[in-house]
Amino acid sequence: MDTKIIDGKLISDQIKEELREKTAKLISEKGVTPCLAVILVGEDPASQVYVRNKEKACEKIGYKSMAYKLPASTSTDELLELIDKLNKDKEVHGILVQLPLPSHIDEKKVLNFIDPSKDVDGFHPMNVGALCIGEEGFVSCTPAGIIELLKRSGVEIAGKECVIIGRSNIVGKPMALLMLRENATVTVTHSKTKDLPGVCKRADIVIAAIGKAKAITADYIKEGAVVIDVGINRNEETGKLCGDVDYENVAPKCSYITPVPGGVGPMTIAMLMKNCYDSAIRHMGA
Repeated sequence: MDTKIIDGKLISDQIKEELREKTAKLISEKGVTPCLAVILVGEDPASQVYVRNKEKACEKIGYKSMAYKLPASTSTDELLELIDKLNKDKEVHGILVQLPLPSHIDEKKVLNFIDPSKDVDGFHPMNVGALCIGEEGFVSCTPAGIIELLKRSGVEIAGKECVIIGRSNIVGKPMALLMLRENATVTVTHSKTKDLPGVCKRADIVIAAIGKAKAITADYIKEGAVVIDVGINRNEETGKLCGDVDYENVAPKCSYITPVPGGVGPMTIAMLMKNCYDSAIRHMGA
């Protein structure tokens, strides 16, 4: 089979370029510059890389970015105080608290305190609820990015059978809702699913988000399926990054597949940037 590899970097660059043009127009015509505030608590090396990447993306598109790097000893109340200030700042359109937070901080309280109209991560219960009932709101960036990957690659979603492996609040559940919105028939599977390979083998589109390296083998995939790999794991033998899908063995069976790295990953920041732009537009009318 002639497998098409979906290039997430290329598609994310297209989205950022579209946003750069729209942002230049917004600044020149309305005098509004989208602004993203990112809060990092502690010294987690991976989080520092993510924050730096978000700052670079803002710079490239023409957004203003504000980075708040707080010590690991910061209390929940101190963090809420900063968020309160950013919630009230009319110049700030998006607020993002980099996860994970140090264990002594009440993560749920922090995320729920962000103004839902500035919750560009799409984690606030109000935004999740809006997605459930089809109202306007911010959608979690990784699932939103997967929809863009599929659409911009010319993959038909309507009427297709989609199996999602994983039920997390950040990927699995919102992914299911988005695929339903696109008129797919959706099955959500997890660790308690009986005969997971059998369920997956029915799918036209498989979205793997379980966080286990190479767990999805060729036995799970039917000939001609589209496979989207959300996992980012470290291969213990080679030390290289790999996905939840056993790429080498699965790819020959697929019509489309995303690689790791370079597939879903770059889309997450692109969709965060899109959410920030959308927020700036919505706040203009507020």
